[in-house]
Amino acid sequence: MQTIPIRNVGENPVGLVDRFMRQYVYLRLSITDVCNFRCNYCLPNGYQRTDPPNTFLTLAEIERLVRTFADLGTEKVRITGGEPTLRKDFLQIAHAISQTAGIRQVALTTNGYRLQKDVALWREAGISHLNVSVDSLDPRQFHQITGENKLHEILAGIDRAFEEGYQKVKVNAVLMKTYTAKGLDDFLRWIKDRPIQMRFIELMQTGEMDSFFHQQHLSGQQILDRLLNEGWQLQPRAISDGPAKVLAHPDYQGEIGLIMPYEKHFCASCNRLRVSAKGKLHLCLFGEEGIELRDLLQQDHDRPQLAQRLQSALLGKREHHYLHIGDSGVRNNLASIGG
Repeated sequence: MQTIPIRNVGENPVGLVDRFMRQYVYLRLSITDVCNFRCNYCLPNGYQRTDPPNTFLTLAEIERLVRTFADLGTEKVRITGGEPTLRKDFLQIAHAISQTAGIRQVALTTNGYRLQKDVALWREAGISHLNVSVDSLDPRQFHQITGENKLHEILAGIDRAFEEGYQKVKVNAVLMKTYTAKGLDDFLRWIKDRPIQMRFIELMQTGEMDSFFHQQHLSGQQILDRLLNEGWQLQPRAISDGPAKVLAHPDYQGEIGLIMPYEKHFCASCNRLRVSAKGKLHLCLFGEEGIELRDLLQQDHDRPQLAQRLQSALLGKREHHYLHIGDSGVRNNLASIGG
C-alpha cells in the first residue's frame, strides 16, 4: 500500500479535522521502538535492533512536534514505545510535554518493569495518567506471554502508583483464547476494590503474526455480552478518551474497558493520530507507511509549515481501517508504532 501523498490545501482549516469531520485532540507519540519484553502477540523473538538508538526523535524535536500539535488543538499526549521508560531522557521528555501550553493530559503506556521503582519520579515529571500492561494475573501464564517473570513486581508497582497519588490506573490485557477466557474472573476479583480500569484489547492481525492471530483471536463481544448480563453499564465517552467502551458496576470500584477494532463503526469516533519514534505521522494504526515530519522538526521557524503538513495529511485519512476484511496493511508488528 502506498504512502499517502501530501496535498497543498491552500487555506488551512482550524485545528486537526479530516474529511469526515472527525477532530483529532489526542496524540500517541512513540519515543522508542526498543522493548525489553518478548510478548508472544507482538515481539515473540524479542526486539531486533536495526538502527542505533540515536535515530529516535530528540528532546528538541519532540518539543517542537508537541508544541505544534498543541497549537492545533491537541489536548492529550500518550507517550508510548516499545517501552518508553528505556530512554535515558524519558523524564526530561515527560516534563517537556507536560509543560507545553494546551496539553492537559500526559499519559504513559508501559510494561511496568520500572513502575515500582520510578513511579514517583514519573508523577513529578508530569505523567498524569498511567496504562500498564498485565496480560495475566497468573505468574506462570504472565511469564509465558511476556518472557519475563516480573508479575509480582508490576502488581506491587500498581499499588505504589496509588500510594503516590494516582486516582486511577488503566491496565491493558490482550484478549487471547488460551489465557484471557480462563482468567476473566481473576481480573474481576482484582478490580472489585481497586480503582483500576481493566482494559481488554482484541488481538489484532499483523503481518508477522497471522497464524497466532487465527489461533488466539477472541472477540470482545463475548465479554461485553456477559458483563451487560451481570449488571455492568456502559459509560459516556469524553472527547479526549481513547476507543474503549467503558463499563461500570455499582458493586465494583474498578471499571472494565473493551477495545474492539473489528466492531462495526469502530473508526467513526477516531480522535487520535500517531507519530513514530523516527518522526513519521501515521494516520491509522494500520494501512500506510507514514508521512515524514522530521525534516520540519529541526528549526522553530518551520513549525507553521509543519502545521500545514499535518492538516493537509488529514485530508488523506481513510474513513476506516480494513481489518474486518483481513487487510492489516503494512504493519508487521505493533511495537514499531506504539500500538
